[in-house]
Amino acid sequence: MSSPEEIRKPIRALPFWLSLGTVPLAVIEARFGGWTLLLLPAYAWWLVSLLDQLLGRNTDQPDVSTPEADLFWYRLITLIWFPIQFAVIYGAIWYVTRSDHLSPSETVGLFFGLGVISGTIGIVYAHELMHQKPRLERWLGDLLLAMVLYSHFRSEHLQVHHLWVGTPRDAVSARYNEGFYRYFLRVQRACPGSAWRAEMLRLARAGRSSWHRSNPFWRYGALQLAALALAYAIGGWIGLGLFLYQAFIAVWQLELTNYVEHYGLTRAYRGEGRYEPVRPHHSWNADHRATNWLLINLQRHSDHHTKPDRRFPLLQTYTENEAPQLPLGYPLMALMAMVPPLWRRRMNPRVRAWRRQHYPEVADWKPYNKGANPMPRGSV
Repeated sequence: MSSPEEIRKPIRALPFWLSLGTVPLAVIEARFGGWTLLLLPAYAWWLVSLLDQLLGRNTDQPDVSTPEADLFWYRLITLIWFPIQFAVIYGAIWYVTRSDHLSPSETVGLFFGLGVISGTIGIVYAHELMHQKPRLERWLGDLLLAMVLYSHFRSEHLQVHHLWVGTPRDAVSARYNEGFYRYFLRVQRACPGSAWRAEMLRLARAGRSSWHRSNPFWRYGALQLAALALAYAIGGWIGLGLFLYQAFIAVWQLELTNYVEHYGLTRAYRGEGRYEPVRPHHSWNADHRATNWLLINLQRHSDHHTKPDRRFPLLQTYTENEAPQLPLGYPLMALMAMVPPLWRRRMNPRVRAWRRQHYPEVADWKPYNKGANPMPRGSV
């Protein structure tokens, strides 16, 4: 276990600053185009996956009693990321709409890479920030989500996903045997409405109408309109189109991650609309070292769902007996998910083994896979 004295050392936080490596790569891609357009995807996906193989797994368990003051150098990277991403994306829009050395296809390639930044890093940091109590952090999370036009994710994630993960009421929990492309379309249809209904319920409990100023959808809409307006002001219709493209790439990556995190995992139904409490075995866990550096321990997802407000440096990992383990880090698992036959061949046996281990009493999982509740043995 890492003691508070060890955790507070700045050198221990340094690996979690890998995200800064994307900034000079974005500049190089914008300046030179050509083969350099491979640099951002290679850095965010392939380099960390290679390092996972070379460096092995990290089973270190930080001391959860570590004071928050000792986490300053970890938190700092999430606090400074919004202005960095803002400068990179809008700076690139300004640059490409005022120079002609990149071909149209190279420009698209550049903004694909910027979508890798805003998805692989920006949304992951937004996820960390929106789980925290300080208002500044929650605002920074909102700003990052506005830059990918996915502001409703905050309401849906905090008020729906964390409550109903592993149940039919959570659209983001991927069903067993559900391919990613079907999942993606289903989530795009379901989640905005789910987030809206959750906020309306919250307002109704406080005796407020949907038009009340505390409805976060006012803020979401204003921030997203501002993000779009700025892209248009800087780059015209081309700038706006490029902004929309990087946002789509970012959202695609987010939903690939969501798909991987809970695929096929379910919570037992207790009757009368109740489910068992969320446990570590309701999320896929991964302790691959380098990808957890880049993704600020997002892959320690089992502990995140057990303690949602625990800051990322303190997230714990679990053994195979406590939580199901992914065979590879998120980047390679996401790539696999885009090839559904390959995904099913690799993951379905793991889901079936998980069911035998944790729910031997459940005889028929088919109703759940269609959106109903699993049927225990002996039920009518």
